[in-house]
Amino acid sequence: MNRQLYLEEIDRVNREGEYQPDWHSLASYHVPDWYKNTKLGIFLHWGPFSVPAYHDWYARNMYIQGDPANEHHLTAYGLTDQHPYADFVPQWTMERFDPQEWIRLFRQAGADYIVPVAEHHDGFQNYRSELSRWNAVQMGPHRDVTGDLLLEAERAGMTVGLSSHRVEHWWFMGHARDGGHELNPDDLAWPGKQEPANQHDLYGEPAPDDAYLTDWLLRCCELVDRYHPRIVYFDWWIQHSAVKPYLKRFLAYYYNRSRQWGGGVVNYKHDAIPFGLAVPDIERGQFAEAKPFLWQSDTSVMRNSWCYSKRAEYKQPIDVLWDLIDVVSKNGRLLLNFGPKPDGTLSEGDIGILKTMAEWMSINSEAIHGTGLWRIAQEGPTAVQEGQFADAVSRNFTSQDIRFTCRGETVYAIAMRCPTDGVLHIKSLREADASRLPLWHGILKDVKVLGMQGQPSFTRTEEALTVNLGSWRTDLPVVVRITTD
Repeated sequence: MNRQLYLEEIDRVNREGEYQPDWHSLASYHVPDWYKNTKLGIFLHWGPFSVPAYHDWYARNMYIQGDPANEHHLTAYGLTDQHPYADFVPQWTMERFDPQEWIRLFRQAGADYIVPVAEHHDGFQNYRSELSRWNAVQMGPHRDVTGDLLLEAERAGMTVGLSSHRVEHWWFMGHARDGGHELNPDDLAWPGKQEPANQHDLYGEPAPDDAYLTDWLLRCCELVDRYHPRIVYFDWWIQHSAVKPYLKRFLAYYYNRSRQWGGGVVNYKHDAIPFGLAVPDIERGQFAEAKPFLWQSDTSVMRNSWCYSKRAEYKQPIDVLWDLIDVVSKNGRLLLNFGPKPDGTLSEGDIGILKTMAEWMSINSEAIHGTGLWRIAQEGPTAVQEGQFADAVSRNFTSQDIRFTCRGETVYAIAMRCPTDGVLHIKSLREADASRLPLWHGILKDVKVLGMQGQPSFTRTEEALTVNLGSWRTDLPVVVRITTD
């Protein structure tokens, strides 16, 4: 690729397009209508780090003396200078990769969009690229695994996206060359700069330079032009002050180009982008209350890893469903991560969760897909911890914890657990006096429990709408469909 010509083309598109690379111009951006209908996405952390099957930050941590990953590497592989991270690249073979089967499982689980990691912090491109030889077509799988997966996803009617975690690579491999020689751009670890003392310092030094950030911009734009993603997800370090001029150039280019395929959405963290110009994301967490704006939560089916790991601590399927229900009820969408094995298969833990989700969705998907924010999002005693990295333990919801969604005249009340006595009490739908307070006081025409044969008995008093499930029980969340008038 002629990098200079590509940069000139990027600037030409921005110069002639609707969006210019400045915040004032980008403020005219609006989230496309189609994005409002996305509810459940699939996130995929895959790459050479899947081979040691330890943790997605293995490429960094294996070089830090005393880190558990370093101790594991010494025991399993030997000294890092004799067995560097790059040795894992040819072992990431993906020889059993069946994108059609993956998409079948994802769709059955209710997923409507997909965002595989195009490049993680390790600097290896999981796709076809003309910018570096360290890519999945020239090494490892010798196959455009990203392109093949997105093709199958589009055929199945999914919205396709990509994620870039490249910007952190500036310092991510710095420990691999502590005290070592300078690297050239052809090295996987390039540039391998010193890691900032505070990774969240917006002005942290050493700041990424023009050569690195120009390369970052080209890589991001190459993804846009090659795959036409409708969603681009960025990890956290794009908020660094040095990145901002290049980030604005990318946003203008992507928003201009994506108009050709129905508009695009960018996910970001930590106020990296002014509010309203993209869609905010919360990693491993969510908001405690419903929001009037669209947002996303991303989390993993594993509590201790994003990639395939032999040490994985999998969440229970009901924990994953709880996240989905809670997020959707608050005007969000859930990007749920899985970690494929290096041979291209999904683990038993992944498949087990997907199958349980498919079981629940086959009955209850109408309470998720095509729904919107109801005037009351939730009720119940269990508080949700707001913010990032809040999923280390189960939230242990009860049958009193209920989330609401709606569509037209239909309200869905989703009890996080099935009551052991078979009786649900939905306080938000009680016979309320709304003459002063903004309580719900509508006409209730019908009540149905999804998946339950026959009509449940119900009563509505000043205390609650009480729904009797009879002898019917389930180990998963219960959806009550209420028809109003």
